[in-house]
Amino acid sequence: MSKQKRGRKQRTPQKRVPRSPSVPRPRAAVPVLPGGGLPLRGSLDATARMLEHAKPDQLVELVLPYLWAALADGRVPANICVDACMTLRNAYGQLGVRAELLPVDLAIQSQDGSGTRYGSLTPSWTGTSWNGHCVLVLPDSERFVDATVEQFDEVREIGMGPMVGKLALSIDGDGSMVEPGAQVVLQRGDLMLTYTVAGPEALASIVEHPEAIAHADGHRRTGVNVASFTLVALRGKGVSGRAMQAPYPRLRALLRAVGDAPYEADESGDVRFCLPDHSGEERWLRLDEIPLAPTVPAAWPRA
Repeated sequence: MSKQKRGRKQRTPQKRVPRSPSVPRPRAAVPVLPGGGLPLRGSLDATARMLEHAKPDQLVELVLPYLWAALADGRVPANICVDACMTLRNAYGQLGVRAELLPVDLAIQSQDGSGTRYGSLTPSWTGTSWNGHCVLVLPDSERFVDATVEQFDEVREIGMGPMVGKLALSIDGDGSMVEPGAQVVLQRGDLMLTYTVAGPEALASIVEHPEAIAHADGHRRTGVNVASFTLVALRGKGVSGRAMQAPYPRLRALLRAVGDAPYEADESGDVRFCLPDHSGEERWLRLDEIPLAPTVPAAWPRA
């Protein structure tokens, strides 16, 4: 990420929360892609708080990035915004939530007026590294997700995890992303974060690049596994009732199909549920292999 000016850092103590309802830990490492920089930090406590308090229409949108960060805690670099967004786009999509990549420029300002700029409105690649910043927008719920915001030192010190906020903007044309040049302003502790949306050329620089294309299958596979752990968390006691009220037919269908079926991660790290297949024979199935009724909406992204 490009850095132009470093501002004064603020620190807010991280609050501790109860560990109930329980959050599933991976029984094998979730597949991730290599990178560099400081390790990503996650918190199962923060995930549990989301599970305990989120409303039905917020539940999956809030829990998924926090659970992803918790599963990846200390095992992946923090500055992998492209890999994170590609993975989470697939994870959201498996649960029926449409998510789109949104390249941005980010300005972080402290209370004293000093600040730092990250990313670029005209990002580029240096070898296998993308010089920019990328987030997700969820067009149908008008939410904004920055899963790797803690790669930036001043935000990392506050220790509140991924940034998930509501968009006070209209979605443009085909409903895929907010308009280029639009700004999203969010507060994190004493910091003001101003995201400026880059144009379609910036998005093309990600999705059309050979590096992104080469890892597309890996992003999808990891996304399916993250979605699987999210589904396990959402079917838990005290959560499943609210999850079944979420406005996503695919999520509700998966919750009904999985029920309380046992799950495990195999030697390759793929999460599987013990369920009947299309022929009625009980097998260990990946989330994207579970038979669903023809009327259930397909996973995103769709061709």
